[in-house]
Amino acid sequence: MTKGNGPAEEEVPEGLEELLKTDSTEEAQALKRDIHGFLRLYQRFLQKKGPALEWEKIQQPPEDRIQAYDLLQSTPLPKDVSELLNQLVVLKLNGGLGTSMAFPGPKSLMSVCNENTFLDLTVKQIEHLNKQYDCDVPLLLMNSFYTDEETQKVCKKYSHQRVQVQTFTQSRFPRIRRESRLPIARSLSMEGENAKAWYPPGHGDVYASLYRSGLLQEFLNQGKHFIFISNIDNLGATVDLRILGHLVTTATEDHPCEFIMEVTDKTPADVKGGTLIQHEGSLKLLEIAQVPQEHIDEFTSVSKFKIFNTNNLWVSLEAIKRLQDKGEDMDMDIIVNPKTLDGGENILQLETAVGAAIKCFPNALGVNVPRRRFLPVKTTSDLLLVMSNLYSLQDGCLTMNKFREFQTVPLIKLGASFTKVQDFLCRFQNIPNLLELDHLTVSGDVTFGKDVILKGTVIIIANHGEHIDIPTGTILENKIVAGNLRIHDH
Repeated sequence: MTKGNGPAEEEVPEGLEELLKTDSTEEAQALKRDIHGFLRLYQRFLQKKGPALEWEKIQQPPEDRIQAYDLLQSTPLPKDVSELLNQLVVLKLNGGLGTSMAFPGPKSLMSVCNENTFLDLTVKQIEHLNKQYDCDVPLLLMNSFYTDEETQKVCKKYSHQRVQVQTFTQSRFPRIRRESRLPIARSLSMEGENAKAWYPPGHGDVYASLYRSGLLQEFLNQGKHFIFISNIDNLGATVDLRILGHLVTTATEDHPCEFIMEVTDKTPADVKGGTLIQHEGSLKLLEIAQVPQEHIDEFTSVSKFKIFNTNNLWVSLEAIKRLQDKGEDMDMDIIVNPKTLDGGENILQLETAVGAAIKCFPNALGVNVPRRRFLPVKTTSDLLLVMSNLYSLQDGCLTMNKFREFQTVPLIKLGASFTKVQDFLCRFQNIPNLLELDHLTVSGDVTFGKDVILKGTVIIIANHGEHIDIPTGTILENKIVAGNLRIHDH
């Protein structure tokens, strides 16, 4: 057990106490360490009185705490870029499954662009950096118990590429009943019915899990100083030399910047994204789950909260170690996630967000980055964008097609018939040309032939029981298609 992580003075909920006494296998011992992490979170959850944030005390961050990306662009890079990059570790959050698109297995193993998976693209990006600058940037994956086994198998195929891929597994916490606040686990096992008793506790667990894995100290011993953390499904989250350079430049100052959160301007499509606020003198992340119901409209307003968190974070490894050495959970705000399991049982999951740690770093900064650094693939609507000719692929990085007149992406809304990735792929003989598209809505049983071109605003609606097939070579510009291919001008 790591320093200060013992269960002293922790109130162990009924049921967990017996679990902690059983099973002495190595895996069980590791899980018991996880459970002590859960107990610290659980204790704070029980002691919480009222909201974590007082809405009336929320302020906009001071101007000097949100830096414009253009200002970083004006700072010259050091002559030796290799030396700069040799201080960096890249960490991808890889705990999620592809369930939102009915993909069987870790989401990172889903093919997204030219038959490359998210993980393939990430490896190619870092390998290109290592070759171009003759450096050694390692790739680190934080898996969950859902994704670890399959990811480990796939990682073997990268053994001959110029990138060191390492993994560790985040914690496993017990779900608790919504009413009694007691765990539903009957044993430490992940087999059978007991499997649903456990969950990965959100990406805020990265700091403690990285520390416990021993890899944090290992990287420090190798002379690494900074870690770039991002979601593996954000295809815009590539290594940025300017941001890294800013961290390295301030590292020698009396009050160095040890944490940078990339934020970007909010649009109506981003209303649920967390935002940076000033609260009682500290820079904090405010997530929608923390917002009182009566203030939801205010939170989602683009006029008041103008930026949101991309979850691209740059953090000092020394600072993480300093905080973890104290043996505390960094007091990150708890996100209470209510769920209903198959069978109807109502449970709670206690989670934390990786960006919530910003309040632990006194000189933390937000950097307002261009939208191109936020390109998440959460739905098949997003998948259509990144598979299309809107983007070109080079060395694992997607860049906007230079022939697109506007550098914003079209708004795409695909209906329920496209939700599952396999259904989505079957409905296109090939991906349409979207270069001049502004807005696409598709609803119902619709299929697309080859070489279809979509421009302006296109709306295609097949009513219940009807089928619409967009013929090969069709050009639709500012059209509404309904019924059996009745086409109207938009």
